[in-house]
Amino acid sequence: MAREKKKVEVRAGENVVSTAGTRSLAAAATSVSRKKEEYSDLESDDEEIKIRKVPFRFLDLPSELRLRIYEEVLRVNAPIDLDPMNYRRLLPRLSMFLVSRQMHEEAYRVFYSQTFRLFPTHGRFFHTKKPLLSRLPTRYRSAINSIELRIGPGWSAPPRGQKITAELGLVECTSLRLLRIFIELDPSEQVFAGFRGQNATENTYKEFCLEILAGIYDRVPSISTVEIDAFPAIRKDSPMVVAIRRQIKQYGKAFVWGPLRGWTKNNDEPGLLGLESIMANLDISDTSRLVDVLA
Repeated sequence: MAREKKKVEVRAGENVVSTAGTRSLAAAATSVSRKKEEYSDLESDDEEIKIRKVPFRFLDLPSELRLRIYEEVLRVNAPIDLDPMNYRRLLPRLSMFLVSRQMHEEAYRVFYSQTFRLFPTHGRFFHTKKPLLSRLPTRYRSAINSIELRIGPGWSAPPRGQKITAELGLVECTSLRLLRIFIELDPSEQVFAGFRGQNATENTYKEFCLEILAGIYDRVPSISTVEIDAFPAIRKDSPMVVAIRRQIKQYGKAFVWGPLRGWTKNNDEPGLLGLESIMANLDISDTSRLVDVLA
């Protein structure tokens, strides 16, 4: 009997110990789970803090600073024209117009203050009947202050779309002040004899260009300055340049030379670019300098 009582007491003690151990483990597990929940809450709060973005109040900036930012974003390095790559070059910039009415009113004036090409030169749009200027709304045309006319492309058979008509919308370019004329080649030169096309003389293409320029001057009296630029092969005294300068004087417009050709008012020699300018200043004794430059 005594042995059985001892066994019962021992078993009862084991149950007490096991019960106490179970309770302590449960309490420890509960505390651990609570700590995990607390840590998870803190981590979630940190994540929310990291994800949360505060919008930049761009329109609170001074107007001068906003305009400077518009110029950095919207300006391109070449005249704006119909081109297959406009969806990559211009479309991302134009998305700024969709932000708000105020941003559109401020940004479109900066974008359209750039130089626009009057007639397209890319092959895909070269024969189009609707140049870029005719596709623009009136409010955008009125913001343009500089256009470019390329002389030379299609000289043997100019496209039918290269003419000044009412549909072109030049009359609505009320802010236009600068006309840029870029001469790629001059078919009036003797080197083009025999290549001008049927029944074409040395003056045919020159008169065609002068007619276009006269139409521009008549429809846009606000033009005050005309800039002439050209490729290096064009001389300052070439027939095309002389005729254009004479017409500019007749219409009473200011005249300036463009930056690419290298012309100056006091220099009648052909303009020099890049390596041509370096070689023009060298003599036979300066061969080593030329080698250094080319290296």
